Amino acid sequence: MTEAPAYTPPNVWTWNKENGGAFANINRPIAGPTHDKELPVGKHPLQLYSLGTPNGVKVTVMLEELLELGHSGAEYDAWLIRINEGDQFGSGFVDVNPNSKIPALLDRSGPEPIRVFESGAILMHLAEKFGEFLPTDSAKRAECLSWLFWQMGSAPFLGGGFGHFYAYAPIKIEYAIDRYAMEVKRQLDVLDRRLAEHEYLGGADYSIADIATWPWYGALALGQAYNAGEFLQVQDYKHVQRWTKSIAARPAVQRGRMVNRVMGDPASQLRERHDANDFLTRTQDKLESAA
Repeated sequence: MTEAPAYTPPNVWTWNKENGGAFANINRPIAGPTHDKELPVGKHPLQLYSLGTPNGVKVTVMLEELLELGHSGAEYDAWLIRINEGDQFGSGFVDVNPNSKIPALLDRSGPEPIRVFESGAILMHLAEKFGEFLPTDSAKRAECLSWLFWQMGSAPFLGGGFGHFYAYAPIKIEYAIDRYAMEVKRQLDVLDRRLAEHEYLGGADYSIADIATWPWYGALALGQAYNAGEFLQVQDYKHVQRWTKSIAARPAVQRGRMVNRVMGDPASQLRERHDANDFLTRTQDKLESAA
């Protein structure tokens, strides 16, 4: 690896747009909107504003799982938010999520819209609203929520830590890559040990803990994240591999990971979802718009 040049922090940090690497156009040290733009609203009770990143996939998988169980109230419109173009800084989006991150949900099923942001909060809101994928038994609920919040706290080390320095940083820094690779492998070991004893993270039943964790660590285990499968030797985590493949086979998961997806095979993308039939009517115009 190339040695990074020596760096001595200044007394006062200043924002240098040129040092942002692959995400220089969307990273900034201040919050709030950069432009006025209202969010579209569709016909369904739930309005999702998102992108098919791991955090976005959590919510579309959850919604598709609820629909699979027959909860018609989980019908949703999924609007594409192009974060590389700064859609998350539009005034309408900031009203729903002041943190300007996807996903963001507007629950319009009641007399007044309810905004929900942060993927873990959205999963809990939906689980409690529909009475699914979150145990009611106190001990089982505590275990499920512990793993849900484990994921929320751990994934930044995988994405913003390892993924950034291994795949996206403008220079390769050995210390940073080693530090985060060690942590990601520790996390994989945590998961592997848990899944050696239980079918799912919360125990015997599939839950929001699995729905939250799979898009991050399942993609890693399948070698689809950061092209780092060989580097991290992900095949060694046998129980994670078993869990990953089992969840990947679920029809709702297969549908959910297509929604708001803008990368990969165009046939695997459903850039916006406004009706269940959208998965079936993969018309030529949709394929062309995804190209």
